[in-house]
Amino acid sequence: MLKIAWNHRYAHPLPAGHRFPMLKYELLPEQLLYEGTITPDNLFSPEPLDEETILLTHDPDYWHRLSHLQLTPSEIRKTGFPLSAGLVQREIIIMNGTVQAALFALEFGIGMNIAGGTHHAFTNRGEGFCLLNDIAIAANYLLKHTAISCILVIDLDVHQGNGTAQIFADEPRVFTFSMHSGHNYPFHKEKSDLDVPLPDGLEDAGYLKILQSHLPQLFDQVQPDFVFYQSGVDILETDKLGRLKVSMAGCKERDRLVLETCRRHKLPVTASMGGGYSEKIADIVEAHANTFRLAQYLYF
Repeated sequence: MLKIAWNHRYAHPLPAGHRFPMLKYELLPEQLLYEGTITPDNLFSPEPLDEETILLTHDPDYWHRLSHLQLTPSEIRKTGFPLSAGLVQREIIIMNGTVQAALFALEFGIGMNIAGGTHHAFTNRGEGFCLLNDIAIAANYLLKHTAISCILVIDLDVHQGNGTAQIFADEPRVFTFSMHSGHNYPFHKEKSDLDVPLPDGLEDAGYLKILQSHLPQLFDQVQPDFVFYQSGVDILETDKLGRLKVSMAGCKERDRLVLETCRRHKLPVTASMGGGYSEKIADIVEAHANTFRLAQYLYF
């Protein structure tokens, strides 16, 4: 069964001006349920993640200051959100959503999180709407508590997964692959194990050709036994913060290529949703919904 992490705290209310990015966390599960792609049985509600697991990835001083709302004004500005106890609570629930989705992936082949993909969070700081790094936390959890010994991170958000790259820079058991807009945020890029910067204005054919040229080599080279997929939909032409021109159909084909490759190699995969900032919320929800539709179709 496809298991999907979702908690009502994912749509934690923010002050005016910050609410739009949260709307998709309410609308996406509603859409999937309405159209019959999933039933309530597919959804599970994660609890807050324990501190011990958070500290497998994040610096103790940073976590202490974050959890006690003691970040500096500069640190808070870089996250893009006003800091509050409710926001921190939301973040640690999302973190556990990806951890639990990874455990479900070991059982069912795939597990998903309605939220997550917080790849701009470093060991000791947050930025870009990310306070903690769910993919890194879940990867470190698997390495410590399961037989998983080699992990491939496929990050196809339009922005480089800079935090994930930094966290795993000296961890040979995790291979980070980021295919992103080369001239977009973050303007200082970290070094992933493989970075593929893309030119502005790239359309479907060029985007998919580049992805297809790298996926087989990645799986052959890395020989992973687990995959994390950051499936941000800010690659869309309609996205306010992207610089690419990928269509809705092209974004769906991207997801199909990744998920089919994982399934063909019989590798468990966990998908986190990542970014999406199109002017119309319907475009964001539809693009994300395609990822879940494909997972249900391909695996179940």
